[in-house]
Amino acid sequence: MRARIVLLLLSMVLLVSGCSSFNRDWKKAGDQSFEGMEGRWVGRWQSDYNQHNGALRCLITKREGNTYHTRFHANYKWGLITVSYPYDMDMTLTPQGNTFRFTGQADLGKLAGGLYHYDGNGTIRRIDINYRADKDHGTFQLLRPEDSE
Repeated sequence: MRARIVLLLLSMVLLVSGCSSFNRDWKKAGDQSFEGMEGRWVGRWQSDYNQHNGALRCLITKREGNTYHTRFHANYKWGLITVSYPYDMDMTLTPQGNTFRFTGQADLGKLAGGLYHYDGNGTIRRIDINYRADKDHGTFQLLRPEDSE
């Protein structure tokens, strides 16, 4: 029992530090100008498996070629508590005319559902992504912050 409490506390510390880093980078990105799909995004995630949902923010930065680094910060309710969960992954963005095709995957760990696969479409104003894992599937819908207000 004591080992579980220590593991839970350690996990919470890691999540809080990840959230702090994301929030700092989120504010910094608000003062920068980006091209194409890069920059800040806000929206919601929705699980079609269990109907859970929550607020979602994303920072997208170009790496090389068609590879973009995506940093997600998702909120979900656990009883009366709102929990924040940050995670990163590289996605491939393939241009298709005025739209982009998104594909990627991320292992969120056993407690969060394991390996998730992502695919979707977007423009420079809106992104729609489907996700799926062994025990969950759903959608992300993201807009530019100025378009969501």
